[in-house]
Amino acid sequence: MIHLILAAAEIPLLSDIVVIFGLAMLVILLFMRLKLPTIIGYLLTGAIAGPYGLSLVGASVAVEVLSEIGVILLLFVIGMEFSLRSLMAIKKAVFIGGTLQVFLTIVATAALTSFFNFDWNIAVFFGFLFALSSTAIVLKLLQETGQVNTISGRTTLAILIFQDIIIVPFVLFTPMLAGESDNILLSLVYLALKGGLVILFTILSAKYLIPQLLFRIAKTRNEELFLLSIIVTCFAVAYATSLLGLSLGLGAFLAGLIISESEYSHHATGKVLPFREIFLSFFFVSVGMLFDVGFLFEHFFTIIALVLLTFVVKFTITTIAVKSIGSSFKEAFIVGLSLFQVGEFSLLLAKEGLRYELLDNITYQYFLAISILTMTITPFILKKREDLACRMLNIPVPSKIKKRFGDKVDVPMGEIDKDELSDHLIIIGYGLNGKNLSKAAKSAKIPYAIIEMNPETVRTEAANGEPIVFGDAANPSVLEHVNIHKARVVVVAISNNDATKGIVIEIRHHNHNAFLIVRTRYVNEIEAIRQLGADEVIPEEFETSIEIFTRVLGKYLVPKRDVQSFTEEVRSKNYEMFRLLSGNSEGGVTLDVPEINFISLKIEKDSGSYIGKSIKDTNLRENAKVNIVAIKRGGETKTEITGDTKLKLGDIVFVVGKSDALEAFEEEVSVS
Repeated sequence: MIHLILAAAEIPLLSDIVVIFGLAMLVILLFMRLKLPTIIGYLLTGAIAGPYGLSLVGASVAVEVLSEIGVILLLFVIGMEFSLRSLMAIKKAVFIGGTLQVFLTIVATAALTSFFNFDWNIAVFFGFLFALSSTAIVLKLLQETGQVNTISGRTTLAILIFQDIIIVPFVLFTPMLAGESDNILLSLVYLALKGGLVILFTILSAKYLIPQLLFRIAKTRNEELFLLSIIVTCFAVAYATSLLGLSLGLGAFLAGLIISESEYSHHATGKVLPFREIFLSFFFVSVGMLFDVGFLFEHFFTIIALVLLTFVVKFTITTIAVKSIGSSFKEAFIVGLSLFQVGEFSLLLAKEGLRYELLDNITYQYFLAISILTMTITPFILKKREDLACRMLNIPVPSKIKKRFGDKVDVPMGEIDKDELSDHLIIIGYGLNGKNLSKAAKSAKIPYAIIEMNPETVRTEAANGEPIVFGDAANPSVLEHVNIHKARVVVVAISNNDATKGIVIEIRHHNHNAFLIVRTRYVNEIEAIRQLGADEVIPEEFETSIEIFTRVLGKYLVPKRDVQSFTEEVRSKNYEMFRLLSGNSEGGVTLDVPEINFISLKIEKDSGSYIGKSIKDTNLRENAKVNIVAIKRGGETKTEITGDTKLKLGDIVFVVGKSDALEAFEEEVSVS
């Protein structure tokens, strides 16, 4: 016991970990009860435990190291879920959108900072700080809501990737801004060479090295070795990039990209996720520990004004940057509402500014307050970003401005003759459900039109002759183009709940009589969507459950009519039965599960003397307590089984009986 106490005393980080996780557990439990984002709970934990709070944590440097590991693992997982092909597909958003967002933010911030009488070099450094957004927070929230692979999600990711790349030149320029005499041109040449080397290494590793290595490791079927190889790959590439003067985060992202090109990426992601969550929590706690609550209250109104100014400037510039690469205003607004905050890499860069005396302590505290407050409100804004974007689209704008700057669609609109669309079906979203529905409509000769937001899908399907139009179904002009007021049925087959609500409201504004069917992800979203005007709401999670239990009951030989009655009752009660169903539930359909089972067996031996004899001579039903209902022999299936039927070696027999009888019969005729 004394030895353990001494060991804990020698490792102060151990007690700090206990304090951080213990306090975080209580705070996050409270936040979950209040339905608040857990990220803010971690920030609050850091503020309470940090030097400006109760000073419960002593080894703050060690906590920061653990937090950096969390950021590395986050970027590693993002890289694994991405791919080189996907990266090249959004290269326009990365290099054009990212460049515009970063450099326009630097120019605007430098101009505003100069207005407050800061020297030009400090003003430019502030531009560096405010140009970056929070990769850790934004991507975590996008992952949790399943929006990384949406159009706005990919554009957001593209700009964040560029920001992670541009942090390297920012670090190189910081000493120059402080007046140190380095050869900046030579540094840029070295940086270009390093970047080329890293890209070449990534491509070669993704194509040749890592897939072969992981294949050999996977063949051992040793999960510990597989996990070790994944972790080593992550940190080895991150360390290699750091030796070249590039960021650890960029190296981790590249390591993820390398693994993403192999068939083992999904398995690797599942292995790394628990470690990422643990270490990433240290990052949010470490940020919260920097928060001086006293300084915030002393300069509250000034800080709030600066937070609002940061929001407006970054939102406006990001919207302009995204709109300039051909995105719609809605997508541009969504990305702008995602990237308004100051990022975690800005906090690391700010420490460099302190070291080179570009920032004094008071300015640093102002910056920390702005950073942490923008990070804190980010989850709330991201949750409502679809709704806010739709509201902004509905702001009255003079017709001349709208005509000049409004969204322009340059993709094929498909074979849609507006005048011929009447009593038709409108399909919103052309994913798997939308495609299957269009095939069924075409087969039944039902007139239909499709609305889709992915321009590549629209171009491809329009070329194939589909009646498809590009646009946002929450936009009245898009709905008018498909004659929404004449439609008989409208199906909303997209997975974004906030966007779905906006679409339902707009549809009901134009057509009160159309039968409106909506797909949603979760059952708890049903009531809210029905109240907005949907006639039928089909939740994916429970439709999957219905499909599963239908097949399970079928295997238990429950009569098909009973299964259908049960399914209809579940649906008619809006799936409430699944949430209330228990062993003593009252009412509803009672399912009578037969005691018999139905299996197929191959005749491989004759322990019971059944082969070569007729079924009536072997008294199979009396002796084995089973019935043979079909025999497959020589590629043909015989269902007319009589007492004169004989069994042969190699036959596949389909047998009905109780489980114990079937098991005994299997032992007599099959080789285990």
